[in-house]
Amino acid sequence: MNARTTFADNTKKTFSRPLLGVMISLSLSTSLYAAQPETMVVSADGGSGVEAESAWGPAPTVAAKRSATGTKTDTPIEKNPQSVSVVTREEMEMRNVTSVKGAFNYTPGVLTGNRGSSDVIDALSIRGFSETNTNQYMDGLKLQGDNYSEFAIDPYFLERAELLRGPVSVLYGKSNPGGVVSLVSKRPTQETLREVQFQMGNDNLFSTGFDFGGALDDDGVYSYRLTGQVRSQDAQQAMNKEKRYTIAPAFSWRPDDRTRVDLLTYFQNEPETGYYGWLPRQGTVVPITRADGSQYKLPTNFDEGEQSNKISRTTKMVGYNAEHSLNDTWTLRQNLRYADLRTDYRSIYGNGFIPETQEITRGSAVSHEKLNQLAVDTQAQAKFATGQVDHTLLLGVDYQRTRNDIDAAFGSAAPLNAINPQYGNDANVGTPFPYQYLNKQEQTGLYSQDQMEWNQWVLTLGGRYDYAMTSAFNRNEDTEVKNHDQAFTWRGGLNYVFDNGIAPYFSYSESFIPTAGTTSDGQPFDPSRAKQYEAGVKYVPKDRPVVLTAAVYQLTKTKNLTAAPGNVNFSVQSGEIRSRGVELEAKAALNANVNLTASYTYTDAEYTEDTQLKGRTPVSVPKNMASLWSDYTFHETALSGVTVGAGVRYVGESQGLYSTGTEQNQNFKVAGYTTVDAALKYDLGRFGLPGSTVGVNVNNLFNRDYVASCYREYACYWGAERKIFGTATFRF
Repeated sequence: MNARTTFADNTKKTFSRPLLGVMISLSLSTSLYAAQPETMVVSADGGSGVEAESAWGPAPTVAAKRSATGTKTDTPIEKNPQSVSVVTREEMEMRNVTSVKGAFNYTPGVLTGNRGSSDVIDALSIRGFSETNTNQYMDGLKLQGDNYSEFAIDPYFLERAELLRGPVSVLYGKSNPGGVVSLVSKRPTQETLREVQFQMGNDNLFSTGFDFGGALDDDGVYSYRLTGQVRSQDAQQAMNKEKRYTIAPAFSWRPDDRTRVDLLTYFQNEPETGYYGWLPRQGTVVPITRADGSQYKLPTNFDEGEQSNKISRTTKMVGYNAEHSLNDTWTLRQNLRYADLRTDYRSIYGNGFIPETQEITRGSAVSHEKLNQLAVDTQAQAKFATGQVDHTLLLGVDYQRTRNDIDAAFGSAAPLNAINPQYGNDANVGTPFPYQYLNKQEQTGLYSQDQMEWNQWVLTLGGRYDYAMTSAFNRNEDTEVKNHDQAFTWRGGLNYVFDNGIAPYFSYSESFIPTAGTTSDGQPFDPSRAKQYEAGVKYVPKDRPVVLTAAVYQLTKTKNLTAAPGNVNFSVQSGEIRSRGVELEAKAALNANVNLTASYTYTDAEYTEDTQLKGRTPVSVPKNMASLWSDYTFHETALSGVTVGAGVRYVGESQGLYSTGTEQNQNFKVAGYTTVDAALKYDLGRFGLPGSTVGVNVNNLFNRDYVASCYREYACYWGAERKIFGTATFRF
């Protein structure tokens, strides 16, 4: 039986108990785990007969036990001094994930609804910090975006998606202080793999995918992977469609047991990426009052733009991951990728609301962008001992260069009546403002890390020095603004791993982010800095597929831009944002029938220093979030092969911010919401098709209308409506 499907499961229980109680009961139940006769034992070293797990490969259950995201080495999760979550291929398939951000819907510490139902970019808010750039890494290298150019990877092409929470500049250089998303693509396999998938659903969803792989010779020196997908559907908002054509050929060369080179490519054409607009607070968070006094809310498929709106992208990526062991001590690795991203952006979008006329004011943007990026990371890893202390030493240098050529224009468009919209007027009002820029980003980093183990203690120390350059060349005015930044960051963490799998830990980590622009005196800004203290406990027993984690943290970002006193047209770097929180997560294959994923998040974020926002809560940061998913697979009786699953997600109240008027810089509330997802699958093994399945997934089962988040009073986002889609996957 396939290692993944062995632990697939479902539940028929309702969600009447509080999530925290479920997690406590889960912790208690694990102590009785060994007594269950149907339990299958899984260990990372493959001692149970299950293939050993690798941080860069598939996990045998929903509870991955190894990760390289937090250390750049293949490290057991209980020995990582920061909290990391892994969404495995099995979990993504069970929930039928269609976007990277959707993969983290049941993960603590992250808000996935920053842009509501829109999947144009995978914007996330992690531990209270949201960035325009998506802060994603793929196969160890950053997918650096700029302006409207952002990479969007289809989850069908991923083996796992990981979230590392907290500052990690010691490994990656400039980065969002909240954390990073790390994606691991499907790799060539020596075992024969043949998969064809068909999918249909509401909103005219049609999708066809395939995944083939295997050895090309008898000795297994050469192997390949060829994955592809065609996907088309109507977006939730009227007048918008989503189309995606993707193929990812991969090739592996293993001349001996010490050498491996994987050639990884990814080619994607998106003629239409869907809706990417803004709706006002009136009509979403609060109703619009009509002339007759009645109340009205905008429908969840409302589009404030025009039929001519269109965002298209083409993505081309070619690279490799290479590894060679010189001897039993030293291993060399290098990851390299060249990426080319072309974006055509045309949008009429809402940017305000006039209550007297019930009109949405609108802006216009047109941008043609050509982004290319080169990234390379070279590492030397040594495993050795000094006395009774075992070391895993990592030395590395990485380099990334990004160039984005932008030909854009921004202007205003005619307003649109919110009650009785009349489309077809997409002409600019006035002369558009030209924006022709050549943006460049460059970073070189030197880093070292030592993971030291003595008895049951694990001490992780790392340091890094970065040189970063950002420049913006204005083609219209023939002027250039260039910033050169240098930063040293470090991290220290201590874990104690008990024999029973319990591992308390404490860590300190730092990050930096270059800040664009200049002061009123024309001096470039310093990079903003962040530091975090985190403590927690992990439970990862060696003989059971269970991972339980709990973390508390304080994360502070300093040198944040804030309005200059007496001159709001300029900024000063006296701002500070602090985030404190608690995160709980459980992932477990409780037995051969039941999988369970649960999480709870408490986030207390605040502008602790700011000339305008001091004491305010940052936008789109709920204080409380919780989720629970369980699935049950029948292996006996007449229902053998049936899997039923259900999940519930709660996102608490968040805040938006007024940007104009008498309430400027004041918060307004965005109500919390709860949604329910469900799944039903059937294994076709009894019909002579082992590994093949048919199933139905329903997201937002009760079709709850909700506002996912608000950025400003003119920028709110409807959450996703109910989605029903059936999937047939055939393996042969």
